[in-house]
Amino acid sequence: MKTVAERFVHAYAQHNRADLLGLLAADVDFRGMTPGRFWEASTAEGLVDDVLLHWLDVHDVVQQVLALDRDWMADREHVSFRLSVHTPDGHHLVEQQAYLMVDDGLISWLRMMCSGFRKVD
Repeated sequence: MKTVAERFVHAYAQHNRADLLGLLAADVDFRGMTPGRFWEASTAEGLVDDVLLHWLDVHDVVQQVLALDRDWMADREHVSFRLSVHTPDGHHLVEQQAYLMVDDGLISWLRMMCSGFRKVD
């Protein structure tokens, strides 16, 4: 059975808004960093609509989750994942690191850092 963190990665890769919302606490505490910007959200809908579905938009097709590793850092779960993504600009790799806390089966606290889209041949 997949953990909440693993289900989150797959829902994110599939652009599955309903599944993402179903994994997040309504008042999720989120902070994130991409190569050019810092991001914050304090609601599940804000995180999904204004951040996650912006990071991977409708034109970005995740071809495969290439790697997914998870472990514990004291009371927080760590998940690292790498995606193979096809965009209108070509093929890219994207890697993210996340730390999260789960309360009552929902992600209540989430910190993510993204490598950005790294173009590959």
